[in-house]
Amino acid sequence: QHGNAKRRAKKSDYAMQLLEKQRLRFQYNVSERQMRNYYLKASRRTGNTGELMVQSLEQRLDALVLRAGFARSIYAARQYVTHGHFTVNGRPVNLPAYSVRPGDVVAVRPRSRKVECLRHGFGIAVLPQYLQVSQTDLSVQLLRTPMRDEIPVICDVTLVVEYYSR
Repeated sequence: QHGNAKRRAKKSDYAMQLLEKQRLRFQYNVSERQMRNYYLKASRRTGNTGELMVQSLEQRLDALVLRAGFARSIYAARQYVTHGHFTVNGRPVNLPAYSVRPGDVVAVRPRSRKVECLRHGFGIAVLPQYLQVSQTDLSVQLLRTPMRDEIPVICDVTLVVEYYSR
């Protein structure tokens, strides 16, 4: 008798901030400690903290592998990087959190070029303006630091910054 008449209470500010923080965390598949460290790094730099945080998250190696179309999901991208399928500037890197700088070239290792799952999503993804992809070399170059409006992340970053600044 009382179930249908009750309406759900409005979410508190804290609940909204927590929801947005979790949304951003899961889109990049990072732990809580990593997320807090990205916030602390961004807050120490000059500029908009939210933009700087999302830019540094987007420059992770696993995020670039995903955006270039080598993987279908962030989880697959993280696994491919961990399994050693990629090089950065010719050197093998197996750290998904590796921060790629503008000008760096991320390529599929020669021994991994025959792996079908790395080629499967290639060319299907819509490439952002800050990436240059070479299909013949199976490589991607980060041309510049991405701007916030170019990054395809569904999140209100100001709420994330408010959550961590408590």
